[in-house]
Amino acid sequence: MDLKERKAFFEKEGYLVVENLLSAAEIETCQAEIHRLHQFAAGQEPDIEKEQAETARRHVQREPYAKDETQGDRLPVLRKAENTRQYSEVFRDLAQHPNLIEVVQELIGEEDLLLFRSTLMFKPAFHGSSHGLHQDSAYWPMEPPNLVTVSIALNDATPENGCFKVIPRSHLWGMQSWGHIAREQDAELTDKKEVAEQQMDVPLSAGSALFFHSLMVHGSGPNTTPNPRNTALYAYFSPKVRYVPRDGKPGEKTFPVVAGLGGKTELTLVAQT
Repeated sequence: MDLKERKAFFEKEGYLVVENLLSAAEIETCQAEIHRLHQFAAGQEPDIEKEQAETARRHVQREPYAKDETQGDRLPVLRKAENTRQYSEVFRDLAQHPNLIEVVQELIGEEDLLLFRSTLMFKPAFHGSSHGLHQDSAYWPMEPPNLVTVSIALNDATPENGCFKVIPRSHLWGMQSWGHIAREQDAELTDKKEVAEQQMDVPLSAGSALFFHSLMVHGSGPNTTPNPRNTALYAYFSPKVRYVPRDGKPGEKTFPVVAGLGGKTELTLVAQT
């Protein structure tokens, strides 16, 4: 598909797959960094990296339904790591990868881009729990809900190890309520039968990526295989999207700039009163 066809497909279906976004060497670098972050979580860092590791430990979450506390090399069984740009140069740089930014700018239709989320989902071997079907924007304080999320496969993602599931065109349904996302391995991904019947697997080869609208319904099954399913997740938005805090959250928030805006490195959005 050319650029025009890709955007038309995304606007109609709510998602887009781009093959070979990253090279084999880049994937290897990401995997080495994932191993290092697991060492941080286990307290196995060298003294020179103590401060960085302490920051990382504040942002990692253990797999809530894991049957074992550790995996090989006494490393913890982790579900995810949030705010990776704060303690990982590798994943900070990946958020601004030229191949990635080019596609996001094309889909959003703006040169200026802010980063809403920088996350790693680990989906560990044997223990990776299910992620219930949901819409990202149902949980995010941003209006209008026109963000683009990218899931970059850092190893092969298959139905067996819990690849993404999407419901094409569900970004046109409007906002709905979804409840808790983390679910046990044998749990259904949703209580809505009519929704469950429409889900579709999106397998990805390592280095390929799934882009999707923040209103598109998606989730993932469990990982019962000996192979992890590691994913780098980033969510982007235009400065035209407003910050709308909920539940007593601060009235302003600063977001990293990943493209445009005259070379600024960050932008503070203030909620309208």
